[in-house]
Formats: sequence, C-alpha cells, structure tokens
Amino acid sequence: MSDDVKNRGPQDRARINLSEEHEVRYWTQALGVDKERLAAAVKAVGSSADRVREHLSTR
Repeated sequence: MSDDVKNRGPQDRARINLSEEHEVRYWTQALGVDKERLAAAVKAVGSSADRVREHLSTR
C-alpha cells in the first residue's frame, strides 16, 4: 500500500520508504545526501529515520 502523500505527520516521518519518489526527494534533501548514499544507509540500518540519521552522522 502506498503512503498517503498528504500525510506528513510524525508517523510518516519515522520511516524512509525508498519505493516512493516523493519520500526519496524529501529524505535526500533533509539529510543532505544523494539517493545512492540514502539507499546504502537504509540497507545498512533499516528504514528508521532516526537510525539512518545516526548512521550518516558517523560516516
């Protein structure tokens, strides 16, 4: 099931969904990384936005 693009609340921001182009655009801009680095971080630590942020900050 696709995300509701109108739902920008906390539960939607808690996870990174690489299958949704609007989310990839949002997260690459928010985290200051390119799509490949974002995908690698999600693969390494899972889709939790907090864990991805932490992973990227240690690199």
